[in-house]
Amino acid sequence: MRLADLKGRSVAVWGTGREGRAAVKAISPYGPSRLIAVDDSANFLSVTWDDDLAALAPLAGGDHAFPALVTADVVVRSPGVPQTHPWMKELRERGVTVTGGSALWMAEHASSTIGVTGSKGKSTTSSLISHLLAAVDRPNIFGGNIGVPLLDLPDAPLYVLELSSYQCADLTDSPRVAVVTSLFPEHLDAHGGEREYYRDKLNLLRHSPEMIVVNGTDERLRDEIRGLTDANGFPPIPAAAGDSRFRVEDETVFCSDEPLFPRSALRLKGAHNERNLCVALAVLDGLGIDVPGSARKLAEAVASFEGLPHRLTEIADPSGLTFVDDTLSTSPYATMHAIDAYAGKPLTVLVGGTDRGVDYSVLRDFLATRELTVIGIPDSGPRILAELTGLEKIKTVNAEDLPEAVRLSRELTPAGGVVLLSPGAPSYGRYRNFEHRSEAFVEAIRATA
Repeated sequence: MRLADLKGRSVAVWGTGREGRAAVKAISPYGPSRLIAVDDSANFLSVTWDDDLAALAPLAGGDHAFPALVTADVVVRSPGVPQTHPWMKELRERGVTVTGGSALWMAEHASSTIGVTGSKGKSTTSSLISHLLAAVDRPNIFGGNIGVPLLDLPDAPLYVLELSSYQCADLTDSPRVAVVTSLFPEHLDAHGGEREYYRDKLNLLRHSPEMIVVNGTDERLRDEIRGLTDANGFPPIPAAAGDSRFRVEDETVFCSDEPLFPRSALRLKGAHNERNLCVALAVLDGLGIDVPGSARKLAEAVASFEGLPHRLTEIADPSGLTFVDDTLSTSPYATMHAIDAYAGKPLTVLVGGTDRGVDYSVLRDFLATRELTVIGIPDSGPRILAELTGLEKIKTVNAEDLPEAVRLSRELTPAGGVVLLSPGAPSYGRYRNFEHRSEAFVEAIRATA
């Protein structure tokens, strides 16, 4: 469905955040017969919705919210509306078309878009692709699940987008290049289960992209995409595996048998970031860029790549301890990658956050042969620590909150060690968002220095 298809139709935009506001502004010029915004939250009366927005689309809330949705021809839902919302089932049973702002945008721009998703690594990989493209004189706009709705993006010859599972779910067009960095259970409460999450995530690949690039070392991802092909009938390009064209061996980044540059050019820690780099290089290669011939430029660009805030961000401390902010970690799998990045160093890990009932047995299996201290913070911290009971080399300690966890970490971490905030859970409930949790972490470090 394209924006032009909304002409003369009754449209309800579900959500009044950035995505909803962008959708109202984008849809209104196309002449829908009715355009209405819907806020189903309990505090809809406090939503600021006036001036231009109110003139384009009146706001329905409270008892008016559900009727506004079910009487529409098309509902444009914001990514924050979960697939499991009871009204979603009702809308589909009544034959109401449900789409999203990202899907409407992609219908117009798929041919000039590189779309990146993944349970972990999508943020780093998409920003790295954008950074490397710019280095070889391929200007592009980087956007997606980073705060700027797709419908607000300016015109550009090329887009590199980070796409969440919520955005992927509604797509009816795949980007020209579709990229998947990893796959593990995440956001199950919003999708309805593990199978549903994989379905929604991998919808990015199901509408004839010209090329598919994946992390070739991820066995779950490999199994889930078996049989999928691109528009030309070719299977996905696997990057980073031992037999891949792009891989890291002996601390060197290779293209086939040709060494490109040292792995040390990439300042980001962890084997998972090596894999992200290989995926990015495979995308450039697939776009026709002479990667070996541009090795020097690319090495310089890789060396200048800063990575993303709150992803294994090191914070110096006068004590000699290294504190690490990995607050974007919201699953046990992300925590496992972070722990791997500091293998061989005395390590204390702070875990816990919003409890979504995630299975932490995978973390137990991962830590079975490791030696470190794990401090649990509310709300899910005690449950995670309970899962680790009986592991001989794992010391577990509960903390009342994040500041106490930082204080305890100073007492329990050997000199020269690492204190890693990699919670394996979201921040909501105790904090406004992950940035707020990060601020609290930094403040606790300063307060206990």
